Amino acid sequence: MKDDFKLSDCKPFVTPRDVNSNKGNFGYIGILGGCDMYSGAIKLANLSSASIRSGSGVTRLIIPKSIVSSVTPYLLEATVFPLEDKDSHIIFSHANIDKPLEKIKALAIGMGWGQSEDNEKILEYILNNYSIPVVIDADGLNTLSKMDNKILLNTKCKVILTPHLKEFERLSKISIEEIKENPIKYAEEYAKINKVILLLKGHTTIVTDGEETYCIEKGGPGMATAGSGDVLSGIIVGMLGSHEPQVKLVSACAYINGLAGEIAEEKYTDIAMKASDTIECIPEAIKVIRNS
Repeated sequence: MKDDFKLSDCKPFVTPRDVNSNKGNFGYIGILGGCDMYSGAIKLANLSSASIRSGSGVTRLIIPKSIVSSVTPYLLEATVFPLEDKDSHIIFSHANIDKPLEKIKALAIGMGWGQSEDNEKILEYILNNYSIPVVIDADGLNTLSKMDNKILLNTKCKVILTPHLKEFERLSKISIEEIKENPIKYAEEYAKINKVILLLKGHTTIVTDGEETYCIEKGGPGMATAGSGDVLSGIIVGMLGSHEPQVKLVSACAYINGLAGEIAEEKYTDIAMKASDTIECIPEAIKVIRNS
């Protein structure tokens, strides 16, 4: 089933909160990534800020110990959980991964992660031993593309993949040229075979699990800037702190991201806006949806 996702479809995910709520009601979420070469301090800060703006109760930034000093100046509300690393890459061990994932309701993994043999071990361990929603993006997708797809079939995690066309080419082993000819078909086939929710980025964003498919046409050229994809991943994992993973939720996150980007572009122009401007406009996007 294919449908165009509309503003009104977002409303169930941004309803007013109970006056007696506390941060525990809205989930501890984790963001695991970063390395020295790709520390992307601002990128990681944007991720955490987007997750908070989209409703997470507590955001835990899980990063190599060696990059903590470069990241923390950009953080205010998020908490930092440093992990043992070697040459700025997180070292795999059960204890090193299990401790920061305590109480975590949802996890985003791969942003600024770089390439490391331990990354594959970490991703494999999480997918084999946890049963939480996991958003995989950026270097997490590049890591996954080197692994046997059977891991997706056997995991208890609800996996959400957020590739752009080049990343989807690596995952699916289908050329970009072929994908462009029928992106909905290839997205649906991949999602269904691998039992994931796939968000394929593009001028029209496609979100599908192979059975249910939505097309989101929101955003503008001002969002063609470094960090915009990280903002989207932050919104998704932030929402997963208090919502069940489903195609409609991921579609709503893509819509909110696009709407916030349109508002930011109106304020700052398509030339001058940056990814953090989209984050700052998430509250206005939520107000527009609530008042629609």
